[in-house]
Amino acid sequence: MNNESELRARYNDIHRGVYFIGTTPPKSDTPLDQVDSIAEKLLERVNDIDFDGLIVYDIQDENSRTNKPRPFPFKSTHDTRLYSSLLNKKSQRPVITYKSVVQSNTDDFNQWANEAWTEYGVKDIVLVGSPSTKNAISLPLEGAYKTLVDNKHNFFIGGVTIAERHASKGNEHDRLIEKHQQGCNFFISQAIYNPQATIDMLTRYAIECEQKGIKPQRLILTFSPCGSKKTLEFIDWLGVSVPEATSLRILNADNSLYESIRICLNSLQQILDAILPYDLPLGLNIESLTNRKEEIDGSILLYKLLRSKMDNYLAKKELDLLIKNN
Repeated sequence: MNNESELRARYNDIHRGVYFIGTTPPKSDTPLDQVDSIAEKLLERVNDIDFDGLIVYDIQDENSRTNKPRPFPFKSTHDTRLYSSLLNKKSQRPVITYKSVVQSNTDDFNQWANEAWTEYGVKDIVLVGSPSTKNAISLPLEGAYKTLVDNKHNFFIGGVTIAERHASKGNEHDRLIEKHQQGCNFFISQAIYNPQATIDMLTRYAIECEQKGIKPQRLILTFSPCGSKKTLEFIDWLGVSVPEATSLRILNADNSLYESIRICLNSLQQILDAILPYDLPLGLNIESLTNRKEEIDGSILLYKLLRSKMDNYLAKKELDLLIKNN
């Protein structure tokens, strides 16, 4: 078995993007043979697109975070490690596995990590902390990072970044630097529908890294299409900031799904234009937040369009660098 993350080497080249498809494990009451066929079906859908890897989310019941009712009822899912392992074997591509540490203690989490590596071949992990400060926490996120760093296996560790948190508290750039010092080598954003919040966070992070002489870590920007009022309610429930005008555009469009894709394209363009002066290594993660076929197909179209835009941006950056150096 390969004892190194494939993504680690790929992330080192700041002049190329990294591109992911985000998904969730099937519900825990799904028979294992159906889990296998669901994985096959997902990979068939993305067969004609060029992507670097997949991301498997650890879905938690987040009722402690908000009083709003969850638009789609919470149902537990199969073990993220199992689904990641399946997708990795079938696609022959790296899979980033999310892990919520809120219900763990250090020993349990260490055992989880050892099994992840030895039994499931999981090498790339994003840790998620408590959705609310109201929860009793046995293992703080900082402790979980330390457990992974100290583990005998060489995990490639990532964290979550939330631009909305920066908009309210103004310190997400400090969190990114702190998490890197704790062991994080990349960050994945939650879904973006408010590009200005992301621009503010990325700009502060880039400038702070420059001033402190720190190498910025890879930032993977997540986008999700929205094809219905119910999906929009779910996006809001997840804590994603959607400006009122954006909500109204989606809800009043002749085709909400395509309107949301146009909005995502425009959002990425605004972000890339704003951070062009800075050397931030980027990536993209495209997810469908529902199992509706229309939205899954929409996420694949969105992936193709956003990847093309990101590739053009990176090519322009490389050309500018060549001109500057000659």
